[in-house]
Amino acid sequence: MEAGALIIMFTLVMLFALLGLGAWATVKAVGAAKRGVDRTITQAKRTVEDTALKAKSIGQVGVPGSLAQLRLDLRTSMRTTQEALREGSRVDASLKESLVLFEQLSAHGRALDDELKRLEQEPDRARVAAALPDLRERVAKITQSADSLRWAARDRARRFAEDDLSTLSAQIEVESDALRDYASRRDPLDDLAEAAASWDAAAGPAAGPETGQGEQRQDARGQRGPSQTPALDAPAPAPQYPWQKSARPETTT
Repeated sequence: MEAGALIIMFTLVMLFALLGLGAWATVKAVGAAKRGVDRTITQAKRTVEDTALKAKSIGQVGVPGSLAQLRLDLRTSMRTTQEALREGSRVDASLKESLVLFEQLSAHGRALDDELKRLEQEPDRARVAAALPDLRERVAKITQSADSLRWAARDRARRFAEDDLSTLSAQIEVESDALRDYASRRDPLDDLAEAAASWDAAAGPAAGPETGQGEQRQDARGQRGPSQTPALDAPAPAPQYPWQKSARPETTT
């Protein structure tokens, strides 16, 4: 009974753990999907708003066109710098400090963009026109700071790439020199093999005639005529004639 109760308790614990893990995974998946949807919506809104600002800056004149151009310049500089710093920080950890500074600058940029957006709805155009010089100066200060961070990050990445390329080129040159030196050196065994082959080629024709004459002399000494018979061959039997009497066998009596 105790063993059965332990098995049931263990099964329940595992079931609850699996259910909890499934719920946690579901919550994470839903959160990731929600963040993806929010990011997509934000990008879509930004694209639509930037397109509207471009249209206003081109199609309108006076205060509305100036406000739209200021907002467009500010948003373009901030977005480009943010993308450059985030992309560079993936391979260069030192840019994280630059990202912290940029986040502080972004707070001023968003506040100024909201102010410009409110001024677009301001009916007193004269008052807005009087504030335009100060607004241009503030936009220029923020965009110059953002541009400075962006170009510094790009220059740093370019220097790293150039240093890496120089180091790689030096390594390749050393390896190429080593390969050329190895190809120019000869193995002593190859030299010995070539010397032996040359000696055999030079000695072959000179030794050929003597060898042939020796073989001919040996053939002349050892050659036997067709009528010659070996010295150890048995003699041929004597011929039998009709008038000869045949030998009688000896009797035992």
